[in-house]
Amino acid sequence: MKTTVSLLEVALKPAACHIIFLNSDKTLGSEAKGFDQKLNGSLSTLFKSGALTNKIGRLTIIPALGNQNTRLILVYVGKSSNNSVAAFKKLATSIAGKLKSSSIGSVDISLVGISACGISFESLSRHIIEAIGDERYRVAQQPAPADAPSKQKLLSIRFLVNTKAQVKQTKLGCQSGQAISNGKDLARNLGDLPGNICTPSYLAKQARALGRSHKLKVDVLSESDMKKLGMNSLLSVSRGSRQPAKLIVMHYSGAKSKTEQPYILVGKGLTFDAGGISIKPSAGMDEMKYDMCGAASVFGALQAVSEMGLEINVIGIVPSSENLPDGDANKPGDIVKSMSGQTIEILNTDAEGRLILCDALTYSKRFKPKTVIDIATLTGAVIVALGSHASGVMGNDQDLVNDIINAGETSQDRAWQLPLWDDYQKQLDSNFADIANIGGRAAGTITAGCFLSRFTEDLTWAHLDIAGTAWRSGGKQKGATGRAVPILTQYLIDRTN
Repeated sequence: MKTTVSLLEVALKPAACHIIFLNSDKTLGSEAKGFDQKLNGSLSTLFKSGALTNKIGRLTIIPALGNQNTRLILVYVGKSSNNSVAAFKKLATSIAGKLKSSSIGSVDISLVGISACGISFESLSRHIIEAIGDERYRVAQQPAPADAPSKQKLLSIRFLVNTKAQVKQTKLGCQSGQAISNGKDLARNLGDLPGNICTPSYLAKQARALGRSHKLKVDVLSESDMKKLGMNSLLSVSRGSRQPAKLIVMHYSGAKSKTEQPYILVGKGLTFDAGGISIKPSAGMDEMKYDMCGAASVFGALQAVSEMGLEINVIGIVPSSENLPDGDANKPGDIVKSMSGQTIEILNTDAEGRLILCDALTYSKRFKPKTVIDIATLTGAVIVALGSHASGVMGNDQDLVNDIINAGETSQDRAWQLPLWDDYQKQLDSNFADIANIGGRAAGTITAGCFLSRFTEDLTWAHLDIAGTAWRSGGKQKGATGRAVPILTQYLIDRTN
């Protein structure tokens, strides 16, 4: 995707397709009137009949403009009171789908007609770029067919605006939109890989590659390194697998001072989760390759932050393992000692994500972070609570939780707060250890958050459960979504003002 921004009055050669927005049901805008003249008044006729404006989001395609062979797409957005970022995001998705199905190589998108909707030009251009990126994403077959095309056809997008201030805003939107889209693609690519390819060692290799291409400092801790640190909770999960666990640490140093406190993202990297001895049902178990989407979102967010050059320090920590049944695997009733010194009774080996996250959260303290956010496909219970529309968020600092929710609204990668009250903590009581790893069926997402909170008491911390948003299930729509790259990246953008 190639993006440029130009003033409407100086735009020269038209693209193969031109998109304009109509925000009035009474009069055509000046730009639309110009096209109407080229179409001998047929646009006015359609407009007066109500064919262009009787439904918000209506897309009307005019096949060609005279001898210029330029396709025209008219989009009715209605009055400003009818618009919101959420509504525009849906509109952008419709436009992106139309561009994809039309196999158009170049497009002019005029933001002039939507300037009265109350949404910034930065947000408008960003969401269009992200939507087009989502539509253009393709799942890479593994192994790749010999006749697979190496690259997609390049799409050139030119945004047209009225003022130099709008040019500046739109360029910022293009930059962030492209970076976030690239980050989402990386997260989706990793998530969609099968478990026999995407192992903890493979993730470590990809982290090193990302470090080379995006100037990140990358450290990978082996099982022996983790054993020396006392990460017995994390290591207990990998005992049932032939694949060694890895702790991946990626440093982005964008702040003017390298000693400035970092923001830390901790992503659950279970590259395959069969449930261990508490084995999962076989139906749908193939989708447990997506249990590393928290890790994938950390990879994607760090790539996006690097491409935008944010003046901020960020550390991504990815505890990575497989969870399989084996003679040496965790058994229900086993007790392990975490890096923090707390003992854990493992009542269910399928509640393994919190076992690897708790040691990674303890490890994060050595960096003296401003904030820590962990991201995990942690509980099926969050899908029951929130479906696939919003991720669940909890934390020990309300300001941080609010910042994450606000970032979700801006990015339209939304999150909803669940309570983390002390009332729920007693569900994790154990007769034999400091804490049990499950708290029963009731409030499963919340008690998982309560478990993690035991390891973050001296951190400014929040937990994002993306089990319902990280991938889509079933049929042709099955695949990773790239969430929570947008919300994490927006949170970090907001930290840089």
